[in-house]
Amino acid sequence: MGELRIQNLTKVFNDDTGQIVAVDDFSLNTEDGEFVVFVGPSGCGKSTTLRCIAGLETVTEGRIFLDNEDITTQPPTGRDIAMVFQNYALYPHMTAGENMAFGLKMSTNMPRAEIEQQVNETATMMGIEELLDKRPGELSGGQQQRVALGRAIVREPEVFLMDEPLSNLDAKLRTQMRTELQNLQHELDITTIYVTHDQTEAMTMGDRIVILDGGELQQVGTPLKCYHEPANQFVAGFIGSPSMNFFSMSYENSVLQHDAFRYELSQSVRQNLGTLTGDVVLGIRPEAIERADNGGERTVVAPVSVVEPMGDVTHVYFDVDDETYTMSQEGDLVTEVGSQMELRFPEEKIHLFDATTGDAIKTGSVSTRVETTQPTDGSDTGRP
Repeated sequence: MGELRIQNLTKVFNDDTGQIVAVDDFSLNTEDGEFVVFVGPSGCGKSTTLRCIAGLETVTEGRIFLDNEDITTQPPTGRDIAMVFQNYALYPHMTAGENMAFGLKMSTNMPRAEIEQQVNETATMMGIEELLDKRPGELSGGQQQRVALGRAIVREPEVFLMDEPLSNLDAKLRTQMRTELQNLQHELDITTIYVTHDQTEAMTMGDRIVILDGGELQQVGTPLKCYHEPANQFVAGFIGSPSMNFFSMSYENSVLQHDAFRYELSQSVRQNLGTLTGDVVLGIRPEAIERADNGGERTVVAPVSVVEPMGDVTHVYFDVDDETYTMSQEGDLVTEVGSQMELRFPEEKIHLFDATTGDAIKTGSVSTRVETTQPTDGSDTGRP
């Protein structure tokens, strides 16, 4: 079993300027064998939360349970948890094999022969059996990462914790290791908490993603759920690349009004908005914007400022009322800098957010086709 339950976790640091709340009332339930990714910008509290789970940081408030056992105050050695660090944390004077065996020697009474057998089996599974006699200084970054992973795997823990383990690798190797990690986790079926600031890693790797900002939990859900049904404007802007476009609008009498254009809503959307009036934010993803060469409703005319061909897709930057926005179009379409584009924002693809709180008012209806798995803490659709 590897069911992890975090209840109302708060971590406060004290310094010369006073108290800094790094994690604020964080709660999460994970299922046995689940791959959960913590994602958010630097300083959002994701690594601090991970270190609290590992026992490397003391908890200010809240409780942490592993398989219904309260491990909140247990030392790291007393928790059946293995952690992989960003900098690999390999002992430079030890061989790869000795690094992999070190944890077992320190935390178990396993005979040397059994330890060597377990190390060899793990090294074979990781494809690093030929590296066991080499020291970290003789290994590439990717090889060191595999040794660090092997050191965690050989312990056969209940939970893996991974703190940005791929951030020191080049782009090609990072993509390769991302796939290897997913296959490995599925094969081992061990509950894994993975921390990253890269939303692409979060979207492609996690069974569920946990989005944090400023120490607060913003949303928990499947990657597609968070993409199509963001709980708030922060999530909408953070998940997806390029980021969602946001337009400051006022809403009155069924019309969204911008300084540069107006957008009339259909009756069905107006009914869902009820008595809403005042300032809102309209959001639309770059890939949802359509070319509207023949005009029509809900269109915006804008000059092109920058064109970025990426091969299969081209990112086109356009200006509306002195602000720059982005659309993504097929790579074989040609758009010239300085030309005028007429763009359509399909109503079923737009999002609306409260201008004050940032909370979602309307999300794209395409999300109704997204299948989700409801977590045990009931927090899949937004903030808990």
